[in-house]
Amino acid sequence: IMRMKYKNLNRRGTYMIRNAELRDAKEIAEIYNYYIKETVITFETEEIGTEEMEKRIKKTQEAGYPFIIYEEDDKVTGYAYVGLWRERNAYKDTLETSIYIDKDRKTRGIGRKLYKKLIELCAEIKVHVLIGVLSYPNLASQRLHESLGFEKVGCFKEVGKKFGKFVDVEFWSLTLKEGK
Repeated sequence: IMRMKYKNLNRRGTYMIRNAELRDAKEIAEIYNYYIKETVITFETEEIGTEEMEKRIKKTQEAGYPFIIYEEDDKVTGYAYVGLWRERNAYKDTLETSIYIDKDRKTRGIGRKLYKKLIELCAEIKVHVLIGVLSYPNLASQRLHESLGFEKVGCFKEVGKKFGKFVDVEFWSLTLKEGK
């Protein structure tokens, strides 16, 4: 597991990007549960608890993949991680990204900082391609992916259903220079 911390100042105080730890699971689950309950950004429909989030953190890190958090003044305000895009061995160099920001802290640049660090860490472990999977419409996420060099490579129409409506899913791809 990578040990990494990045401290800096933002306009509201100090922040740090670091590896997630099991002690962060409760705050991470709270961030994620908002998206489960209120949005179509995730297709999960049931809130998750701290124990489930601990399992997800462990699984990601034990696989050797980054699971990082953005911490402001000792509070987790965002997180990002990667996981297998598909199970078959031929896809092992392609990972799917996930990023979630505290609902009250969106539009402050946290997502960009986290995603840039996630991309950097993935390049270090020799990932070849990152896939961002976005429910549509999601203009903020589309702009973020585009600004970081991702290219929209496809859209599946009405493949998810949440809150009684069908939702499209876009796929965005980034080929890393340091890949295998």
